[in-house]
Amino acid sequence: MNKRQQRAMKIAAQQALVSGAAGRELTAEESAQFDALQREIDALTLEIEAEERQAAAGQQQAAGIGTPAAASQEDAATRAVAEERQRVQSISDLCREFNVDPAEHIRTGATIDQVRAAILEGMKAAGSPANVQVTRDEGDTFRQRVTDALMLRAGVHIENPAEGANEFRAMSLRDLGIECLSRESQNIGTLLRMSSDEIYSELSRQFYNPSAAFPAILDSTIRKSIVQLYSQVPTTFEAITTKGSLKDFKQTADHEYVIGGVGDFLIVPENGEIKPDKPRTELLPQRKLDTYGKQFSMTRQAFINDDIGFLTEVPGLYATAAKKTINKQVYTVLFKNAKVFDGLKLFCENHKNIMKTGSKPSQASIQAMVTKMGKQTDHFDEPIYITPTTIVVPIGYEFDLSVIFHSAQVVGSNNNDINPLYNYPLKTVQDPVLNALAGDGVCPWFMFGSGARGIQVDYLNGQETPTVRRMEVPGTLGFVWDIYLDWGIAVRDFRSMAMNPGVKIPSEE
Repeated sequence: MNKRQQRAMKIAAQQALVSGAAGRELTAEESAQFDALQREIDALTLEIEAEERQAAAGQQQAAGIGTPAAASQEDAATRAVAEERQRVQSISDLCREFNVDPAEHIRTGATIDQVRAAILEGMKAAGSPANVQVTRDEGDTFRQRVTDALMLRAGVHIENPAEGANEFRAMSLRDLGIECLSRESQNIGTLLRMSSDEIYSELSRQFYNPSAAFPAILDSTIRKSIVQLYSQVPTTFEAITTKGSLKDFKQTADHEYVIGGVGDFLIVPENGEIKPDKPRTELLPQRKLDTYGKQFSMTRQAFINDDIGFLTEVPGLYATAAKKTINKQVYTVLFKNAKVFDGLKLFCENHKNIMKTGSKPSQASIQAMVTKMGKQTDHFDEPIYITPTTIVVPIGYEFDLSVIFHSAQVVGSNNNDINPLYNYPLKTVQDPVLNALAGDGVCPWFMFGSGARGIQVDYLNGQETPTVRRMEVPGTLGFVWDIYLDWGIAVRDFRSMAMNPGVKIPSEE
């Protein structure tokens, strides 16, 4: 460490003392340390200046002009200019380090020591610590670039690719592996002479190295692909369910309760007593999570063949399967109409949410269902206010519903009767899962109201996208990943929904 570096380190130590004080006066011990550092800084400065003068004299002697007799007024002027340049440069460097404008110090002819003292006094007065900037590690930047390059190469759209991603876009998996290994101090010439199989073996040895770039790049690419592709899966369960979160896999320790009505407010006579009361409650079902998952791998053959489909397409298939499984489970709950927490079927006469006669969607059947939902009561037989918002039907009724909701007159009426459902604010949701569940049989359809929380999908700690974990399987040639998601589906209430048992869907033929 040279003297300039020693001086810079001692200046930094002074700065740390001032920053630690955070606006207060320095203690006696801190002041003593500060003054001792300043004395050392001054001594180093004198030594540095002496060395600079000695070096300048040596240069003059080497040029044959170093003798006192050769010293002239012109030489003195030259030295003065050089010293001034050095002063300006030193002041500029110091001020830039502490984000201070050097112009005033340069104009007034201040020495570097005076500038340093002024900066420290300013920091004392302001009580502000040094400006610390956290920069991104070059290794992280490289991994982000390669991750985005692999996704772009696979055809996955990225809104804002990392700067420099295109530089790696055309590289094969083998070339990327060589790039990663060379950045980790392996000889590039040796790597280039290796076969793809040998490169793969080298990369496999990095499996448990937390700082290795190549496995981390694969993990990052797969995770980004899953998050992006999962959000693009066309499911409809989100429109008719609520979302919840549980912190573990245990069945909820205590039943949840719904707070119900408290009856009417009672008149209180003059000087009369206000009667005590408490809200009525009713038991709700327990909730529980399960784990669903699969395992996939990048085989040795996939690496040698430069097949990057395992990074995007394969994880995308599993992400799609996870979301479609949730969708199917939700509609299975509706279709099978099993018993719920109160021992009755989800849709039944006691729940006042099922139509007696099945039919296909029509003006009359939709109006009847809207009316039935409007008559629903809460857990304590007090009226509730439900606005139907969504009608859920199997594939095959889309055009019938379009006519019902967008015709000004009742279709088939000879009197040009006004259609009461014209532009009625009901969102139509179609899902082919209902068709698949019904097969050739009768297929029901449903209506949901605002604020409905009848069916809830819970996730572990609210995480809705699958988790990916890289692991090693004995006897398997390749990198292996587990992909899994934790969720549970529970019926929390039977209100704000209704079912029409439906009829057989007409054949297209």
